[in-house]
Amino acid sequence: MTPQEASKRAAEVCQLAPVVPVLVVDDAAHAAPLAEALIAGGLPALEVTLRTPAALDVIAEMAKVKGGVVGAGTLLTPEDVKAAKAAGATFGVSPGATDRLLQACEDEDLPLLPGAATSTEAMRLLERGYTTQKFFPAEANGGAPALKAIGAPIPQVTFCPTGGISLKNAMDYLSLSNTYCVGGSWVAPKDKVLAGDWAGIEALAREAAQLGK
Repeated sequence: MTPQEASKRAAEVCQLAPVVPVLVVDDAAHAAPLAEALIAGGLPALEVTLRTPAALDVIAEMAKVKGGVVGAGTLLTPEDVKAAKAAGATFGVSPGATDRLLQACEDEDLPLLPGAATSTEAMRLLERGYTTQKFFPAEANGGAPALKAIGAPIPQVTFCPTGGISLKNAMDYLSLSNTYCVGGSWVAPKDKVLAGDWAGIEALAREAAQLGK
């Protein structure tokens, strides 16, 4: 897969909904009902971060849920890429980008949303062919004003900002011309997941899905 193809497919995922849930799931038993709640609420693109021992099992379970598009977040190494693809991930997300990671995703035909925090990083990815990128960590890196400023001289790149984004500030980013969507964990709070409050999570997803409309 070429970087151009990867970016096109990543853009398609980013345009499915205004919010991509960023999920840290400890128990694979929660995977299917959590995915079902988020999808029912209007958020079909799901990023499962590889931050827990259960993450690959969670991806495998969520990949079976109808209507969802499941990706793997926190990809750091070529081994992560292979494991995520084998588990059923159809896209990947990384906090930054290295040549080894980019090459691994291209070799495995896994569309990647690579992370960039500066104009130099965004330009370097653009030079390789990545026009769809993740802006991370968004809030710690200056928030929406920084993303607007970085994007002004690089209009070829469109971003999915992630990191510190909530219902309160999501529209600050979504109103920017260089933003497809935002990534956020607020739609699947840990207490609701542990309590099995799938109706509550669906309600949060439904609220998020209406942002920008």
